[in-house]
Amino acid sequence: MGNESINWDTLGFDYIKTDKRYLAHWRNGEWEKGALTDDNQLHISEGSTALHYGQQCFEGLKAYRCKDGSINLFRPDQNALRMQRSCDRLLMPGVSIEQFIEACKEVVKANERFIPPYGTGGALYLRPFVIGVGDNIGVRTAPEFIFSVFCIPVGAYFKGGMKPHKFLISTYDRAAPQGTGAAKVGGNYAASLLPGKKAKEKGFADCIYLDPLTHTKIEEVGSANFFAITKDDKFVTPKSPSVLPGITRLSLIELAKSRLGLEVVEGDVYIDKLGDFKEAGACGTAAVITPIGGIEYQDKLNVFYSETEVGPVTQRLYNELTGIQKGDVEAPEGWIVKV
Repeated sequence: MGNESINWDTLGFDYIKTDKRYLAHWRNGEWEKGALTDDNQLHISEGSTALHYGQQCFEGLKAYRCKDGSINLFRPDQNALRMQRSCDRLLMPGVSIEQFIEACKEVVKANERFIPPYGTGGALYLRPFVIGVGDNIGVRTAPEFIFSVFCIPVGAYFKGGMKPHKFLISTYDRAAPQGTGAAKVGGNYAASLLPGKKAKEKGFADCIYLDPLTHTKIEEVGSANFFAITKDDKFVTPKSPSVLPGITRLSLIELAKSRLGLEVVEGDVYIDKLGDFKEAGACGTAAVITPIGGIEYQDKLNVFYSETEVGPVTQRLYNELTGIQKGDVEAPEGWIVKV
């Protein structure tokens, strides 16, 4: 059954109510068997820790329609593992990899009519999350939890092709040195709203955060990971305990090595060494790669490959990864789970 009401060409990244979502409760020390529901409203206690103390985490991944009509999930095991780490950090019960992947598969199958057709550049975006619920008021871990997965169809991130964006180095911190930066928790995103708004008001796509301890090293780009290509063809990306370990970042590291033959360096990316890079980008689930045309730091714009053209290495990485996701390029073992 198709979905004639959706214009796949104009689809953006907006909430759309789909047919079914998955819901499971944790009570009496274990996760109950989850089920699909039509209801997109959560009914939770006013004392829920998710509302008062930010005890919640989430994930983002996509399902893709392939040329042969089959459906690909891209590395869902990595999202499951990261969500377990986020849960550990906030004293929430983890969800097993099996339950996580099964929930994602069920949601994709139940909402298959919302998957954008092959060739449109769109995908079905999945949003798994865990929240602390139940009657409570003290600062402690919740008596009960909810694990849910819902989905929305999303369009091609760049209408009319990938293009570079400019970013501003922020004076704000995204996370504390020993804080929750490596966990995918809502508080990190709430903290980024104001700096992001200020950067956009100045005409930038978003801001880039420096390391919270010394403010000398690049850590993250808005809600994405940073990478750069050096003039001698090394793939460089920040390594820090307060950076979210992105699945797209992890995949680009592996592809840069195995498919493009680049040396990969995970380490310190000093802000005063921007001149060493010929290309730069932000990577994440939504856009896959956002090429960085320039970075403004202390009122000076540092331009990489070009403010208007995508660099050749960035383009090759993008083509390789998106080709794997939609089934047109052979995937490394274990990267694709068929629904």
